[in-house]
Amino acid sequence: MDLPVGLDWVRGTPAGRAWLAVLPTWLTECAERWSLRLGPPFPYAYASLALPADLPDGTAAVLKLQYPDEESRHEADALAHWDGDGAVRLLAHDPERRALLLERCQPGTALHELPPEQALDAMIGLLPRLWRPAGAPFTPLADEAAGWIDRMPRAWQRADQPYERRLLDAALTLLGELASSQGEQVLVNQDLHAGNVLAADSLAADRGPWLAIDPKPLTGEREFSVVPMVRGAELGHSPAAVRHRLDRLSTELGLDRERVRGWTIGHTLAWSVADGTVFPQKVEVVRWLLNGD
Repeated sequence: MDLPVGLDWVRGTPAGRAWLAVLPTWLTECAERWSLRLGPPFPYAYASLALPADLPDGTAAVLKLQYPDEESRHEADALAHWDGDGAVRLLAHDPERRALLLERCQPGTALHELPPEQALDAMIGLLPRLWRPAGAPFTPLADEAAGWIDRMPRAWQRADQPYERRLLDAALTLLGELASSQGEQVLVNQDLHAGNVLAADSLAADRGPWLAIDPKPLTGEREFSVVPMVRGAELGHSPAAVRHRLDRLSTELGLDRERVRGWTIGHTLAWSVADGTVFPQKVEVVRWLLNGD
């Protein structure tokens, strides 16, 4: 089976190779279970294998087989919780295979293909629909932040100290302070960037026209939910662009700007090193937010 280039990284670990070994069997079993006609994989996958699928009644769907990471473990639960309001609808779920059958967004245009101000308008309209009270089985943001605080110094050392110690110290301090002083807890998505919101004109006469996909859900305060949009390079990567998104999203969604800024610094630095790989754009965002305020 030909994998999207974005999934090449999974070949580098025993867990990834084990997942790749069972994928063909799982694909066949899921197609039989749900009577699917499958197309070739979508090319832009990085953390799952996703294929267009047609149901016997002609419904256009997506079959998604998740790489078994912790961050996406409760994706199906989040989609079920939203039940199509602001996010794609979950049609079926096979927990054993981490397989999700989802409705297909058509035309499927990504939000970042809009001009930046229009994309922000759409996100400002979408986010309040996703802020639903939630508890178990979702991981609390405070618990996740504690894990980042624990792991970040070791990751920094293993990656040969790829950025200034002051950035690490600032992020650790902010994460500790913010995690212990949050507001109302709602369902938040720590990967809601402009590539994970798709146009769904064919589905969304009363639901869209923009729907979220691929959630990595937590329960936490609303301020955390805009972090991926503030830092995301899809709508422009510069100090001015990042600060503009911070200002617009905070103001127009009624969020505490300083808490949004703090969560962006902490979460972005936590995600700036993964398995020894450093992501310089994320480090730049942290520098800009620390130096410019």
